Parts: sequence; structure tokens; C-alpha cells
Amino acid sequence: MISLRPSGRLLPDHVNELLVSRREWGRRIATLVSAVLVGIVAIFFAQAGDMAHALFQRVRAIDPLIPLVMTPLIFVAIAAAQMRFAPEAAGSGIPQVIAASRQPRGRVSRRLVSLRAAIAKIFFTLAALAGGGTVGREGPTVQLGAAIMVAVHRLLRVPMTPGVLIAGGAAGVAAAFNTPLAGIAFAIEELAVAYEQRVAVLVMGAVMIAGLTAQGIAGNYVYFGEMEAGGLSIVTIVVAAPLLGIAGGILGGLFSRWMLALRGPDGRFAKLLGKRPLVTALVCGIVVALLGLVSGGMTSGTGYEPTRVMLEGGGGEWWYGPAKFAATLATSASGIAGGIFAPSLAVGAGFGQLMTGFFPTEQAGMIVLLGMAGYFTGVVRAPLTGVIILSEATGSSHAILPLFATALIGDWAGSMVCRKRLYHELAKSFLPRTGFSKAEGTAQKGQRRASSSIS
Repeated sequence: MISLRPSGRLLPDHVNELLVSRREWGRRIATLVSAVLVGIVAIFFAQAGDMAHALFQRVRAIDPLIPLVMTPLIFVAIAAAQMRFAPEAAGSGIPQVIAASRQPRGRVSRRLVSLRAAIAKIFFTLAALAGGGTVGREGPTVQLGAAIMVAVHRLLRVPMTPGVLIAGGAAGVAAAFNTPLAGIAFAIEELAVAYEQRVAVLVMGAVMIAGLTAQGIAGNYVYFGEMEAGGLSIVTIVVAAPLLGIAGGILGGLFSRWMLALRGPDGRFAKLLGKRPLVTALVCGIVVALLGLVSGGMTSGTGYEPTRVMLEGGGGEWWYGPAKFAATLATSASGIAGGIFAPSLAVGAGFGQLMTGFFPTEQAGMIVLLGMAGYFTGVVRAPLTGVIILSEATGSSHAILPLFATALIGDWAGSMVCRKRLYHELAKSFLPRTGFSKAEGTAQKGQRRASSSIS
């Protein structure tokens, strides 16, 4: 048997098979190398983030009034540096990866997931944490993971496909939270335009390798600490899941709606904020600093420590949820680099804490967990990702059913408040006005044509 090459020349089938085999092995090697690098870099990024936040806390311990000056100035400095050196490093990082996956071989994609953007993202996010910003590192790690994956594939001259970006972003989530299954779910719900079986193989391989690398360096830790076994009664679930799902979904939907109004491509106030980015960063920095002052510094950073305490049943201040909500919105509206994954989970924990008084004391941790599921899903609109992140990050697989019930209700409630999905809408800001809709319309055709090479 012989086959016809695109140039019109005839080659034996065994030669074609050898060429395909070499391409497949090149792709596998590129995935292996880049996934290991994602795991390593994600762990060091996490450690650097903890150090940056600890630095802020030490400065604040000297005098609580210092952040009133320091935080706004750092916000302005980050905004100015972003404008000058890396505009594509602004915000979460997840919208950039979504936008880049629409045109994986285009000029926009090369800019959004370049190593320059990734390195800038790291430094800007660390600066935001050191300045008292309410940011997370999970979204930035998604952009970082995609950039590393793309760079290694280009270095080894492996063809670029949407699957490469999707796998890199998913590996970033897995390494950042130490939640491999959540990385796969996130790829399905948020990053993939049209989910293909061969993309799934690439994603699972990258997630597994990055996760194992991260565990090899940091150990097999549980992100929020392992909760004590013990579930909710059926009666409690029937009451708690709808209550926390509806309340959390509405509040999460409000965050998305206000965020899109402030920073969305068609937001009511987006053009005004965009015209004066340094003034916007200054004002938002002042708001974040004031919230940090009145909260005793609890609203700064990712919110990991207060969330862990609430999950363990240690209680929390009633104002923590609303204050963290406002600080997260102000930080995100400033336009500086930083994610909202971990802060959203912290906000959900705060609102869940408000509901614990309606239930038995011994169930407080579980109610907080359901509050996290409802709010996070209302913001991100990815119920499967939310449930798996919380299940893996707290070691609470026994709560999977109430988590699913709360998340699904939260997704519905969030969609009633904000019909647009936050990350996908923000992604439009990183593409030409006509580029996104055109890419949306042709994405499935392109993936079908390239399905033999997406792996």
C-alpha cells in the first residue's frame, strides 16, 4: 500500500506510520517535560506567594497604618508596570488562556501565553500579595502553566493545538491546589471549547505529571487541611443545600455581574476605568487598604488561614464574608494581576459561617464547606470543578452529594443574576472585537479538522 503526501509524492504506508509515530512521541515528550516544569514552578510560586503575604503581615505589625499608604502605591506601581511591560499579564490569567485557545497559532495567542507574560504575572502577583491585595495565585498559575506548555512545544517543534493550552492550564490548577481531578474538570468546564477524547488524554497526562511533581516537592498535603469525617443528616441536607446554594449563587452572580460592569468588554464603567488606569488602581488600593485596616488585616491575601479555621469549626467574624467580598471586587477592579479562585472560596466560607447559627454546632464546618461551594459556583459557573476542588482540597469525599446539590443550585441561582460566564466574557477583552466571535463560530470546525493532531 502507498499513501499520497500533501506535496503529491508517494510514500509507503510504513514510512507514513513512522513519521506519525515520531510526531506522537515528540508530543508526549513535550507534554512530559512541560508538565514537570509546571509542577516545579507552581510549587515555588506558591511558596513565594506565602512569603510575600508574610512580608506584608510583618510590615503591618510595625504599624497598621502603613498599608494605607503602601497598598495604594503598590497598586499604582503594578498598574504602571503592566501598561509599560506586559498588558497581557493583567487580571486573573484564566481569560487569557481561554482567549488564546480560540486562536492557538495566532499572534494574539503568542502574546497572551508567552514566557514574558508568565514571568511578569509571577512578579506582579507577588507584588500584589506583598502590598496587601486580595488575590489568589491559582488563576495566574493557569496562565503560567499554559505558557510553559506552549514554550516547550515550540522549542521541540511540536505542532501547536488548542489541546496544548488546555492541558497547560489544567496542569496549573492541579499543581496550585494539589487537586488532580479538579484540573481535569476545570479543563472540561472552562478551558475547552469542544471537548475531544484525545484532548482528554493530553489533559490527564499533563495533570498527572504536574500533580506528581508538585507532590514530590511539597508532599501529599491537603490544601485547606483535612476535615473530620462526618456528614450531614438528610434533613439538614434538604435545608442547607438549597439555602446555601441559592444564597451563595446569588452573591456569586452579583460579584460576576459587578465585575463585568467594571472590567468586562461591554461593561458600563469599563471604558471609564480603562481611560484612567493609574487613578483606578489608586482608588481601588485605598479601598483595599481601608478594608484591611478595619478588618485587622484579615481581608488581605488569599484568605487561606481564616478559611481553614472556619472549616475546622473554629468560628469567624460575621463581617468577614462581606468584607472579603468587597476587597476581592476592589482588587479585581483595579486591573492588577491576581486570581480570584482562592479569595472566592474564602468569601464563600465567610458567608457560610453566617449560616452556621441555624444548624447544630458540630456541623459548622460542613455548613461552611457548602457555603464555599454555593458562592464559588455562582462566581465561576463551574459546578463540577468547584465540587472536586473542595472535595480534594479538604479531604471530604464523604460530603460529595451535598456538595453537588449545593453547587448545582448555586450554578442555577448565579445564572439568574448574571447570565454571562465571567471568565469567558473577560476573555473577549484580550481578542480583537471581531476575533472572539469569529473564533467562537469556527472553534468546533477547527478542532474537528485538527482532532487527529490534538493530543
